[in-house]
Amino acid sequence: MVTYSEAIQFLYDLQLFGAKLGLENPRQLARLAGDPQEGLRFIHVAGTNGKGSTCAMLDRVYRAAGLRVGLFTSPHLVEFRERIRIDGQMISEAELIQKTEKIRELLAQFKGANHPTFFEVVVVIALLCFADAKCDLVIWETGLGGRLDATNIVTPLASVITNVHLDHQEWLGETLEEIATEKAGIIKPGIPVVTGATDERHALTVIREIAAALSSPATCVTDAALRLPPLSRLQLALLGKHQRRNAALALATINSLQATLPVSDKAVISGLQSARLAGRFQEITTDDGRTIVLDGAHNEAGVDALIVALAERFAGKKPAFVLGMMGDKAWREMSGKLATCGERVVLTPVASHRTAKAEELAQACRAANPSATISVAKNLPAALESVADEPLVVVTGSLHFLGEAMEALGLSGGPEVDEKGLNDYAAASRKL
Repeated sequence: MVTYSEAIQFLYDLQLFGAKLGLENPRQLARLAGDPQEGLRFIHVAGTNGKGSTCAMLDRVYRAAGLRVGLFTSPHLVEFRERIRIDGQMISEAELIQKTEKIRELLAQFKGANHPTFFEVVVVIALLCFADAKCDLVIWETGLGGRLDATNIVTPLASVITNVHLDHQEWLGETLEEIATEKAGIIKPGIPVVTGATDERHALTVIREIAAALSSPATCVTDAALRLPPLSRLQLALLGKHQRRNAALALATINSLQATLPVSDKAVISGLQSARLAGRFQEITTDDGRTIVLDGAHNEAGVDALIVALAERFAGKKPAFVLGMMGDKAWREMSGKLATCGERVVLTPVASHRTAKAEELAQACRAANPSATISVAKNLPAALESVADEPLVVVTGSLHFLGEAMEALGLSGGPEVDEKGLNDYAAASRKL
């Protein structure tokens, strides 16, 4: 039997095959593995932002209702096994070893350019884990887009599209309509779809049209739902107005499935109130009474939500920001927006080949807020040390970056082998 380190190295080796969009390989690999998805029930969640939080809420509610729930999300922050959870617990090292050994044998049947990618393999590993655990329900998050995402080989009980914003345009399209079309690709004939998209002229129109064409009942969640019980009287562990929108979306999904998956009001309230997710406006109080906020805002819409949440939570206060961003994101616009909200910004590279250059981030921050104190640190530990005297610090810019922060702050010991690099991917291609 291979060791855990060898299993992780096997996953690293799959990065050689880059990333591509298409369903042929994951379908074939799942078929070779015995089609484990056929015996499972899913809620499939796509969207630009809020997928992880919405999944966390659904997971907690259905567990509170007594179901055995599998949860599949990405990316991970520190450990790869964060992606595959059963009843709130990461799968064991032994489980991952067993599944990678099984998949390695099946991969011998693929040749050359048709070899499955890292994410395609991970999807089937997750399906095998959930099937072996006899999960009653799987909360199933897309990786990229929806229509051609490897997760789209399942037929769910419900499809959820959290929202649609500009992100990953190089793969999903340059307009909101094009991106909405890709994300709405998870809608299946006759299967209910729930969405928090609010742009009537663009994304929402596309989602409604596709749902209508497939005779799929569509529920559109608006801000009005935030003022209705039980959500109107709940205090959520996940902070910010955007999280209340995610909760409304989760609640609408639960209501749409009451006939199939009945959930009591008590379970709904307990689940929504207790749902947590690392790196989503996560507050840490240091031994000396300082506050550090970790937030995975990784696109412009995420940054906008973070700014609103900061204004609500820390009204009148100017935080110091520690920023690390990816070069394939809208880093100039994102860093500029954040710089206008603080008096001090420290830029540092992300430990990834995709990182934006800290010096260029600094230039964007200076242009946006000439009066702020802008500096560059060689790495994240040095950046955190430079703001050790600040009462309020916000670390943001990338979910990858937050994994580094959690280790640097002692929130996660981390595995013996660095697994954060498994989040990196090469250029994707579209395979119809």
